[in-house]
Amino acid sequence: AGKSTLLKLLSKVTKPTTGSIYTKGRIASLLEVGTGFHPEMTGRENIFLNGAILGMTRKEITRKFDEIVDFSGVERYIDTPVKRYSSGMYVRLAFAVAAHLESEILIVDEVLAVGDAEFQKKCLGKMGDVTKGEGRTILFVSHQMAAIQTLCNKGILLENGRLKLSGDMGKVITSYLSSNNINSEEIIPNTDKTAYLNGLQIFSNGKPGVVCGAEVTFEFEIISKEKLDDIVVGIGINDNFGVRILTPFSLHFNKMFTLKEGANTISCSIPKFPLKIGIYQIEIYIGTSTEVIDYYDKGLTIEIETFDSNYIKITPEQSQGSIIIEQNWI
Repeated sequence: AGKSTLLKLLSKVTKPTTGSIYTKGRIASLLEVGTGFHPEMTGRENIFLNGAILGMTRKEITRKFDEIVDFSGVERYIDTPVKRYSSGMYVRLAFAVAAHLESEILIVDEVLAVGDAEFQKKCLGKMGDVTKGEGRTILFVSHQMAAIQTLCNKGILLENGRLKLSGDMGKVITSYLSSNNINSEEIIPNTDKTAYLNGLQIFSNGKPGVVCGAEVTFEFEIISKEKLDDIVVGIGINDNFGVRILTPFSLHFNKMFTLKEGANTISCSIPKFPLKIGIYQIEIYIGTSTEVIDYYDKGLTIEIETFDSNYIKITPEQSQGSIIIEQNWI
């Protein structure tokens, strides 16, 4: 799509071959581990170097210095040349510098993936403070849908280097996931496996598609190169953010299958399918109770566009979360 290239152009790391970029305000960027750091200089020296590059005075940097070091967690190594830092230490200090120095615009690429889960959470919290509390702008690139949804109120979708959509973050995410929707006919089987998923059809009340509240049947075509006993099949259904919502699994009901050599058909029916209107990612498990034979997670998605009014008494838009359940209140 050209996301990282665009950020480098905006940060003036790369010069555009044609066209012009107009910016208002000081820009700080965190694009790749080590961008803007001099490897021979210490962490302390690099903080002052980065600040100077941003046009800040030594007095301004000194005022923020202790806060930067504390956030980064590398106080013990602050006077060590950064070439000796691990990638995690590098990105901790780099993010701390970029987020705390007083730039009007902060540009962040997916470099945060280098840090551990705790540090990523800390970074997202800091970026939220920067945008909401300090009124500064953050341009954030990530494939983590949950992070984008939490942090951003506006989004842009790029395709082949061109702007495809701009506007409300929720609409942009929905468009992005829809564009990546893979039909069951487009499953790319892993023929190197002893047994593998070759096709998937999904029906609601006997008709193709998925309807909220209806009986939904997943029908798998599995090719096996030999006779296999005690095979179990599972379906992982995730929301837009990759969070697991449902896991229908034959093993949970002690249901095992025997695969004959060649093509096999296995189906799973779920009465009153509880997921509301939206787009969901699915993953397929084929194996034994202890061994994975094939795990299909190549971007397969399902889209629920309608709901069964005989089962659902409220519109899915009125339901919070992804799952709608029948309920009686007294």
